[in-house]
This record gives sequence, C-alpha cells and structure tokens, in this order.
Amino acid sequence: MTSLSLLSTGLMGLLVAATFIAVAEIGGKRSAPGGTEADGRYEATVATLGEIVRTPVVWAISFVGVTVLVGGSILLGVGSFGLPEGLAGTLVTVAYLLVGLLLVGFVFLGAYFATRSRGLGNAHGVAAGTLATGAAFLVLVSAQLLVGVVG
Repeated sequence: MTSLSLLSTGLMGLLVAATFIAVAEIGGKRSAPGGTEADGRYEATVATLGEIVRTPVVWAISFVGVTVLVGGSILLGVGSFGLPEGLAGTLVTVAYLLVGLLLVGFVFLGAYFATRSRGLGNAHGVAAGTLATGAAFLVLVSAQLLVGVVG
C-alpha cells in the first residue's frame, strides 16, 4: 500500500512539473495580437458552428436522438428480447452513464453560459462550470456515503 502511495505521489509530482513546463513554453511562444490567417479560419469555424448550434432543427434532432438512444437501451436492457444477460446489464449501465453525462453537461454548461452572459470571459466561464460540476460531484459523493443513493 505504501509503494502505491509513493508511486501515485511521484506521478502527480511529474504531472505538476510537466504542467508548469508546458505553461512556461506556451507563454514564451505567444505572439502579439493581430489578424493572422489562422485567426481568420478559427473565427470562421467558430461562427459556422455557432450558427449550426443555434438552429432549432439541430436541437430537435439531438433531443430525439438522445431520447431514442437512452429509451432504446433501457428497453433492451430490461425487456425480454432474447439478449444475453451480460449485454442487458451493460445496456442499462450505458443508459445510466448517458443520463449522468447529460446532467453533468447541463450543470457545466449552465454555469458556463450564466457566467459568460454576465460579461466575463471564457476562462471565468470554464472556472464557474468546473466549480459547479465539482460541487455537484461532491454533493453526490456525500449523499452516497450518507444514504447510498447510487446502486
């Protein structure tokens, strides 16, 4: 057990050192702000993706797709459709994971967009989303330890 803790500590130390080295390298290679060709392509791509995401048809298709995927995996998992028992349990687990991923996405993106709509930058939005997601995870772990809400 002690060797595993030492290995974990060593790996985390290497990760922290690698992060600081990467940040130092990125800071040294930054160029002055300006209109380069790469920025133009990036802005065009972001604008195009933004237009696609704001289309109601995309939201409707995404909703129907997610609903069919989650509902279908639950039906196949709990129904008597002749699937092997291991596969049925896996399909139910996949459905649980999809619903959990949706909830995490809602929490993160809700905090992100709420922060961005108040005039703060991307970094502030990511920090708020990460904080909200971490807080929700902490509440889930605490509830699991107290009353056993999962499984």
